[in-house]
Amino acid sequence: MIDAAKDIAKTSKSSFYYAFNLLPEEKREAMNTVYAFCRKTDDIIDEGNETDEIKYEKLRKWRVELERAFNGNSDYTLLNKLGRTIHKFNIPYEPFFELLKGMEMDLQNKRYLTFDDLSLYCYRVASTVGLMCIEIFGYKHKSAKEFAINLGIALQLTNILRDIKKDSLKGRIYLPQEDLEKFSYSEEDIFKQKYDERFVNLMKYEVDRAERFFENATVNLDLDDKKAMFAARAMQHIYKRLLEKIIDAEYNIYQKNIKVSSFEKVGISLGVWAKYRLVY
Repeated sequence: MIDAAKDIAKTSKSSFYYAFNLLPEEKREAMNTVYAFCRKTDDIIDEGNETDEIKYEKLRKWRVELERAFNGNSDYTLLNKLGRTIHKFNIPYEPFFELLKGMEMDLQNKRYLTFDDLSLYCYRVASTVGLMCIEIFGYKHKSAKEFAINLGIALQLTNILRDIKKDSLKGRIYLPQEDLEKFSYSEEDIFKQKYDERFVNLMKYEVDRAERFFENATVNLDLDDKKAMFAARAMQHIYKRLLEKIIDAEYNIYQKNIKVSSFEKVGISLGVWAKYRLVY
């Protein structure tokens, strides 16, 4: 019998799958279930050509089914499995509902005026996932929550930088308006994919910001928790590599396909796993 949650994670070929595939079976299964929930939630917003009104309604029904799943009463097998995972690992409910609010933001906002606005979005769609995951990994120090929050924002900012072109084709610009103004780079320039000195300086500014969040994540991870967090650290290294590739491409995300190959993801994940397995 096929495990639907595992199949969703494997088919996606995401960094998530490669980073968490080396976990013990019980935790790996739990992570696959969390990932499948996040993937299905994201698909409500990003897949299909439905109107925003229809997507809102789908998201509302998904939220209702999630609430029912806490008691094992959802019509969706995946959500009932998620409910069991939540209870088994004592995962707080709040991050799941915050994630849904983040999905709503994608329907409400096509622009972000300030970085404070954008950071709330990053927290909701990415840091929340980290807060779910650390409960499955297990931790000794509360600082692990700050690690998860900072890492989530760093990962999402990296995604945003990689996907500027793709998002603009959907009419979305995640870069804060205040940052565009700071470097005299306009929305029209993004839509026209203008690669010039202004854009390079803007990208350097954004990459530096993402790197600070990566650094803050590392600072907040206590030595005692590093072994338990090896999978999250693998994600951190994979996305840091993605950020390095953006820099190596001289920030030209318009013309160059920026990606970390499956081979690299496996290598990074195995390297991090071996390091924490042997050292700590």
